[in-house]
Amino acid sequence: MERITPAAHRAFLASRDGAALGAGFLQCPSWGDVKEGWHTRLLGWGPDPGAGRLTGVALVLLRQFPGTRKYFAYLPEGPVADWEDPHVDGWLDPLLEHLRAEGAFAVRIGPSPAYRSWDAARLKSLSGPGRRLADVLASEVDPLGTAVAERLRARGWHRCGGDGPAGDGDAQPRHVFRVPLAGRTTEHLWSGLNQEWRRNVRRARKEGVEVVVGSAADLPAFYRLLRITEERDGFRLGRSLAYYERQYAALNAEEPGRMKLYLARHQGEVLAAHTMITVGRKVWYQTGASADHRREVRPSNALQWRMLLDAHAAGADVYDMRGVPSTLDPDERAYGLLRWKLGTGGRVVETLGEWEKTVGGTANQTLYRAFQAYLNRR
Repeated sequence: MERITPAAHRAFLASRDGAALGAGFLQCPSWGDVKEGWHTRLLGWGPDPGAGRLTGVALVLLRQFPGTRKYFAYLPEGPVADWEDPHVDGWLDPLLEHLRAEGAFAVRIGPSPAYRSWDAARLKSLSGPGRRLADVLASEVDPLGTAVAERLRARGWHRCGGDGPAGDGDAQPRHVFRVPLAGRTTEHLWSGLNQEWRRNVRRARKEGVEVVVGSAADLPAFYRLLRITEERDGFRLGRSLAYYERQYAALNAEEPGRMKLYLARHQGEVLAAHTMITVGRKVWYQTGASADHRREVRPSNALQWRMLLDAHAAGADVYDMRGVPSTLDPDERAYGLLRWKLGTGGRVVETLGEWEKTVGGTANQTLYRAFQAYLNRR
């Protein structure tokens, strides 16, 4: 286990072996430049890390506990590792030991394997009062995800928020919505949309909604719409305009076009704006925002259809629409987001979620409990 350079980290992610591990954008070196208040470490392991011969890497974010020289170590949707390897101790133990030596008192990871998934058509037909995803038999259960969960539990890791359906203890969404693109034509994608989505895309086209790729200069317009969306939909991301400007600059400095801002204009006014991130053959719709007025011209549907087409044209294997709620109750406000994404014809995927473990002895366990209490008071 060694510290590596950003160039070595990026080279591994771009290599055939690294790309096969399906790293997300939260494990790109640039993400460390986005997060303020954290110290960043880039680690690698393999036959000869110093010479660039790697089999795994990790972006580690370290948050210092005030008044101490100890850190909480967070690997968002990482490490980037071969989770099929039955001998995970060969790299996981050295990773923990390295972080302990760096002063970490606890570690949080986000293993990449999926746990189970549900097809959109199945979920739409089984929605109802009081129902949740856990009440519906999954379309598919991933044996690798099940095996990895068992291995982690056997090694003293615990799932953040427990094994409940919501994943309330996770920093990243436990349930995500993914549209498969590999092997599909644009005609397949169009037919995969439900009737309402196709009607709304046609309506946007008829009304003259124009979708364009914006620039950093358009981020203030995006942020203004985001604040409107937060107020309307009853949530608060707690991010500033500077956060998105920093993210846009960092990700695109790492690779031009890695983060794009899509705008939907109608009669010269931006009515909706969505961000999209690309790493290798994976594309994510990250954040969406829209105005309160002229919603009948369906700017958000037009945006998503354009983004799906662009992801497909770029050769992506999957279009990840990120988080969805675990509720299937149409009377709950959160269900609207799930219903909207179900219309694209993809599937809900429950990831393994995030897992934590203290490292070291009793003192670090006490510090970990104190750190959790500190976070709860913030």
